[in-house]
Order: sequence, then structure tokens, then C-alpha cells
Amino acid sequence: MLVPGASSQALAAALAAELGESLAAVEYDRFPDGETLAAVPDFDADAATIVASTASNDAYVELLQLQDAVREAGASEVTTVIPYMGYARQDKAFEAGHPISARAVARAVSTTADRVVLVNPHEDAVSEFFDVPVDIVDAAGRLAEPLPALDDPLFLSPDSGAIGIAETVRDAYGEGETDYFEKVRHSGTDVEITPSDADFEGRDVVITDDIIATGSTMSEAVAVLADGGAKRVFCATVHPLLARNARTKLARAGIERVVGTDTIERDVSEVSVAPVLADELER
Repeated sequence: MLVPGASSQALAAALAAELGESLAAVEYDRFPDGETLAAVPDFDADAATIVASTASNDAYVELLQLQDAVREAGASEVTTVIPYMGYARQDKAFEAGHPISARAVARAVSTTADRVVLVNPHEDAVSEFFDVPVDIVDAAGRLAEPLPALDDPLFLSPDSGAIGIAETVRDAYGEGETDYFEKVRHSGTDVEITPSDADFEGRDVVITDDIIATGSTMSEAVAVLADGGAKRVFCATVHPLLARNARTKLARAGIERVVGTDTIERDVSEVSVAPVLADELER
């Protein structure tokens, strides 16, 4: 049985259809004191696959409740699919006395899961924080599908570390060059972008990344390309977090269009990761 978290209901339904499995009825509630409740009153299966992105603290609590609920209902095998793993970027103690938050949440999830599946975590190394087997799915190739016909396309990543995503999207699209920007991050919202050496004047450019969070990196990159004569600039991201005023930043920078997957369900989630997740779960 597929068990959806509140923030991943459409994806869970799509995945259930891909797998030909039933979708559990889940009840989500909140008590007057702010505590949450996620329950599966009619769950009746030996195995459960929970699909829940964790873009908030409440989502993590809900995920732990769902894992416990299906165990309580009799599930002997629990697979937890985390399409977007919150805290994955907190993969080290950045200052003395800081927690490794990715490790903390991974250990909590591991207490009642038998297997975990992640989609494009910010760093693959976070899989080592779990105490159960972890499989990582690369969904970047799905981002090519909603792109329109492009003129002499250039696929750019915001830094060298994300070039693999640009290459995957380019390969799935079928043509184009890849390159990356030089990026210096001064703070969580202050990012300096240096144009790459690629010739982008008069070309359609697709900037790719695993996550668009506050949009600071992307909006500066878009502005640099627009000022340099790019024909059209698109953003393609696996995880369209789009926190705070990210959409406004991107619009003001001159973005043509943002496309994302449904790991985080937003209005820009034009393509589903359900097919690649189904392939992994059926192995």
C-alpha cells in the first residue's frame, strides 16, 4: 500500500498508478496546541511504501507518525520514499556546537523504516547517515520533458558541483552544450556569480540545479545572462522549494519560465518523478 504524506499526495497517487498498487486513506489533523496527527485508519497490508517530502519540521513529524502508524496497523515492511529531504544541506557541523542536522533526522527516520529512497539529495553522502539501506534516484533527466523547442541551447549549472545535473538534462533533451558559473557565496542570501566563458549571446539558456530555495543564486545568474544577450533563459530544478520571495526575484531578473518536478508540489511542478521512483521500487 502507498501511504502519502500531506505534502506529497499527488506524487503518491501518481506512483501508486505507476506501480498498480492501492493508495491508503490518510487523515491529517492538528490539535489546538499545535501538535500534528497523521493516521491510517483503514490500513491493511503487510508492506507499506510511505511517500513524504520533508520541506518543513511538521512534515518530518508527520513522516515519523506515518511510519509508526503503519507499524501499529501491522506492516512488517516499511519503505520510506523521501522525494525532497529537508535538512540535507545541513550535512556537517558548520560551527562549534552545531548539530549535523541531516544526521539527526536520518537517524530518526531509520528507527521505523526498513529501506529509504531519496531523490537527488543535495549531497549523496547524506545516505550514510541512515541506519538502513538507502537508494538514490536521479530524476534530473525528467526536467527535459517540459522544455519547449530551444534555439542552440546551452545548459548551465550555477557552479561546478552541479554540472552533472546540467549534463543529465542536456542528454535527456538530446542536444546542446553544457557549462557552469563560478559562484562565491557570502551568506545564505548573498551570492556572487561570475559569468562563464560560454558564448550565450542569442542562444536559449537553461540554468539547472537540484534545488531552487530562495532564488538568490538563480536570479543573479538569470540577470547576468539577460544582460549578456541571451535569447531566452529558463530555470529547471528537481526540487522547486521556491521559499520566501524566490518567484519575485526570478521574475524581476527576466526568467522566461521555471520548470520543476513534483518532489515538492508547486505550480511549476510540470513533470513527475513517479516513473523513475517506480523503476527503483520495482527492482
